Amino acid sequence: MMAVDGTYETVVKSPMGDQKATLTVNSNGDTWTGTQAGAMGSTEITDGKVNGNTLTWSVGITVPMPMTLTNEATVDGETITGTVTAGAFGSFPLTGTRVG
Repeated sequence: MMAVDGTYETVVKSPMGDQKATLTVNSNGDTWTGTQAGAMGSTEITDGKVNGNTLTWSVGITVPMPMTLTNEATVDGETITGTVTAGAFGSFPLTGTRVG
């Protein structure tokens, strides 16, 4: 098991309020797959990359409008911190804790 693997309860501070999601990470070398599940449903992560303890991935959303969110987060022990970039809307902080 890699240091980044696990399930994280995350919160993104967005203009629409706190967006909570459960992020599941299963790494394989320099890539990872998993799911990000929240109020909008569950999305399969298919383009996850791993660089040391840093994860990058993107998620397509449809609400409030169709767009792709790009994510970068670093795992440090039991915590994950990073940013979510929503195109022209800018970047928002992501924080979370490993569970289980």
